[in-house]
Amino acid sequence: MAKIIPWKSMRERVVTMPFYPSKRTFVRRICLVAPVIFLAVIFHTIALAQTSTFLMPPAEFQAFDTPNDAGDSISLTWSISPSDAPDVFYVVYIDKDKDGAFTAEAARIPSNSGYRTGVPEIYGYKKGNGDYHYVQIFPQKVFHDETPDRNQTYYFKLAILGDSTKIMLSAVASATAKGNWIDTKKINNFVIMVILCAIILHFIVHARRSPNMFLRKIAGLDAVDEALGRATEMGKPVLFVHGLTGMGSISTIAATSILGRIARKIADYDANLKVVNNDPIVMSVSQEVVKESYLEAGRPDAYNQDNVFLVASEQFPYVAAVGGIMTREKPAANFFVGYFYAEALILAETGASTGAIQIAGTDAYTQLPFFITTCDYTLIGEELYAASAYLSREPMLMGTLRAQDVGKGVLIIILILGTILASFGLEFITRLFVAV
Repeated sequence: MAKIIPWKSMRERVVTMPFYPSKRTFVRRICLVAPVIFLAVIFHTIALAQTSTFLMPPAEFQAFDTPNDAGDSISLTWSISPSDAPDVFYVVYIDKDKDGAFTAEAARIPSNSGYRTGVPEIYGYKKGNGDYHYVQIFPQKVFHDETPDRNQTYYFKLAILGDSTKIMLSAVASATAKGNWIDTKKINNFVIMVILCAIILHFIVHARRSPNMFLRKIAGLDAVDEALGRATEMGKPVLFVHGLTGMGSISTIAATSILGRIARKIADYDANLKVVNNDPIVMSVSQEVVKESYLEAGRPDAYNQDNVFLVASEQFPYVAAVGGIMTREKPAANFFVGYFYAEALILAETGASTGAIQIAGTDAYTQLPFFITTCDYTLIGEELYAASAYLSREPMLMGTLRAQDVGKGVLIIILILGTILASFGLEFITRLFVAV
């Protein structure tokens, strides 16, 4: 006969059944626990970062004499560390004794700065330079020595410093500062100078052998003979106007040189030359230059000292006097050569109203637009200095001028080629002309 088990109530059966949570409940519990775990991991990471185990010292540390200096500095370099961060610092300590206390701080830099890439003159442009730190130390300034000791060996220790932790490297680096006779980082300048000097000497020799050596055409200088010939045919004077600077200005020196060449042609043409000045010294120099030009032309009797005169020493009285001369005498040719200021436009406009051929030359870039618009020909910038060589045909000046033109052409070609190569990432030509 079968055994009959008594039926339990439904409540009792539910209580005794094993518990299995629903999916919704499980997800809810995960959402509550996950943020707690995440925050715990973050706080644990921060705690580890603040401990000394996070500060890992660099593997390499060395010192050497700074090349290409006068012997007053020592260079230090070390490899980067995984612990490099903006709030982590490297501290360099210096001592004159290897077994010293190393209490003198020579340098302190953030660990995310000061790399070899900042000194390409020492390490070049290698990509690996970003994996090493670099700092330059001046021991004389650290120890406040009046005179540097060239035979003193200095010792260095490196420390890595966190918020509250400092690790001192056990390695000691040493070096002695020595002066250098030759600055190798400026060899590029030396090579360029030698090449330019060789080109100048070559063309000077060539100019002596061939006095009619070709020079690039300058329209303003080619028109000098035309202007002087016109004045001679019309029987009118030629007016030469200096700038407002004294004989200490290079533009005034260039102007007097041009005046001498113009005076020589005036003497040959038997024309009348008037030179106005605002400075007594410039007037005296101009008188001697014009006189010598007449002597060279074999016409000393035609020289009239009164034609080289002083009109005024102040700017606008000078302009008024020169404008009056142009209005009354109506010269056939006006030369404005030198350094000019605000009077440039007044002079040029007055001369243009008289119908004269006007040739201007200045290195005052602020006044060039006025001369270009009001004069027939304008010597721009360095053309003012080239005029003396162009007019005199002196071999020394001609050779120098020709060499400068060749040098400019070579530099233009190098600039174009360097730009093209740099566009493709090849910068070796650009680095040849780096100023150091």
